[in-house]
Amino acid sequence: MRGRIRRAMAAAVAELVAPRAAPPVSSPIASARPAARSIEAHRRRRRGKRIAPLPVNVTRWYQRDVEDAQHQASQGDLARAGQLYRALRRDGVVQGLLGTRTGGLVRLPKRFAGDPEAVAFFEGAEGREGTFNAIFPASELAMLDADGVVLGVGVGEFVDVEGSPLPVFCRLDPEYLIYRAHEDRWYYRSLEGLLPITPGDGRWVLYTPGGRQEPWNNGLLWALARAYISKEHAFFLRENWNSKLANPARVAVAPQGASQEQKESWFQKVMAWGVNTVFGLTPGYDAKLLESNGRGYESFRQTIEDSNQEFMISIAGQIVTVTGGAGFANANIHATIRADLIQGDAEALAATLNTQALPVVLPEGRFPRGVRATVAWDTRPPANLKSEAESLSAAAKAMDDCAAALQRHGLQVDARSLAARFAIPVAGDMDGDAKPDTKTPQLARAPARSLPAASTEAQEELPYAA
Repeated sequence: MRGRIRRAMAAAVAELVAPRAAPPVSSPIASARPAARSIEAHRRRRRGKRIAPLPVNVTRWYQRDVEDAQHQASQGDLARAGQLYRALRRDGVVQGLLGTRTGGLVRLPKRFAGDPEAVAFFEGAEGREGTFNAIFPASELAMLDADGVVLGVGVGEFVDVEGSPLPVFCRLDPEYLIYRAHEDRWYYRSLEGLLPITPGDGRWVLYTPGGRQEPWNNGLLWALARAYISKEHAFFLRENWNSKLANPARVAVAPQGASQEQKESWFQKVMAWGVNTVFGLTPGYDAKLLESNGRGYESFRQTIEDSNQEFMISIAGQIVTVTGGAGFANANIHATIRADLIQGDAEALAATLNTQALPVVLPEGRFPRGVRATVAWDTRPPANLKSEAESLSAAAKAMDDCAAALQRHGLQVDARSLAARFAIPVAGDMDGDAKPDTKTPQLARAPARSLPAASTEAQEELPYAA
């Protein structure tokens, strides 16, 4: 009898302390997430959807700190590197150049491809605004791209918005990224603890333009950090020099035969020297300024100029169009940042979104499985677009002239060969032979990586990209 009572009481206590499952979320991102994260998602809503701790701002840096950050990053911890990255973004030159490179990129025209329904969903059709800009704010994408440029790696997540069926992409501070080499996996140190990152699972987006292996070694951080610290020290030393030597010393000269009272009275008058002060002097009295003839300030100025030049070369790839020297053209992103850098950033960012983000934000039930769309930024400079248009116009005129010349001899021009030679786009042509294809070739999908049991079902239909 007592045994049955003890078992009943133990069962009642276990039922009371057992955790209750969080209510299901109807958004497409929540439906794609593993069920094991439902409790964690509920806690996040109670925390105001913030999972990153408050950042740590360090205001004084030394060259040895760069070495410490490198050693820490080589162990997979980007805490020190992230703090250094945040510090150097306080510099006006770095902020301006980085903002031009990343903010200018994400605001270039976008091209969508894929299933017409999915393209219309992201791009908009028939006067309806597309959802791409609402799901992926330009400011968040610009900060993610900046993380990739400087640190070589960036991370973001999808956040469910109250009252909206669509999620919003949110960039997270890379300071809290951790890579465990023995697991070959990234983690995020959050207010909820250490969260594993699974790219493309419907929540996480991992951006690694620095490469799949040790991306932190291929960013611009280490070059920018040394220049930034040198510039900071030169700036404060110059300010110290100005505060001590910018105001010249006042020299009061009294005649040799003057009494002590006369000397002190004269010195007090010179000490009270103010604006528009006038002295009436008798022979033997004199007032003058003693200025420093040292040129140490030039070293500080040269250090600052050298650091700014290194910023320009690292971020923009050149200094001509930034400084306004010979060759300065139109004031746009193509005239400020080297074209190949813009194209590389656009290709890396688009590849990450196309594999990890766009496939998981299409609302389930509205689109059948397998429907996909891709995005790409048009990074061609306006001058190149004009040249392409002129080339097409010249090719069309050449084809007409060839047709007219061959017709007099009873011959016909092979328009398809000329179209393929001059790369003239032909409707329905997918392989570049200027002949409409009867069937659109399908690109083979890469097999999905195996995931933990809790998220395998959600990962089956999502391509993976680290």
